Amino acid sequence: MKLAIIILSDPKSGEEALGRAFNGLALASEAQSKSDEVNVVFAGAGTRWPAEFTKPTHPANALYNAVRPSITGASCGCSAVFGATKEVAACGLPEIKDHPLPGTPGLASIRRYLAEGWQTLVF
Repeated sequence: MKLAIIILSDPKSGEEALGRAFNGLALASEAQSKSDEVNVVFAGAGTRWPAEFTKPTHPANALYNAVRPSITGASCGCSAVFGATKEVAACGLPEIKDHPLPGTPGLASIRRYLAEGWQTLVF
């Protein structure tokens, strides 16, 4: 299976947002354990999550680190819009900008996953 997990929830939005992001990472972990091809992409306000998940005291830190090999990166344009560019870079995540969009440095293409037949889920 080829699974694309797009995390859009905003860590500033409380427990529900954490639940969404946590479940996205949990699905990535399960898929990794089944040898599925997995790509996790942070987009929108979700580009703020890596800075939170890399904190050793965060409850999802161990899970984040476990799925780190499946994290493709963060949408460049989204991290710029949501003020997370420096934090994404500090976490060592690549900026994804394979969808040129006027007025932005480029976004992560979600359509690409759909066009290539990936099961695509948004959290």
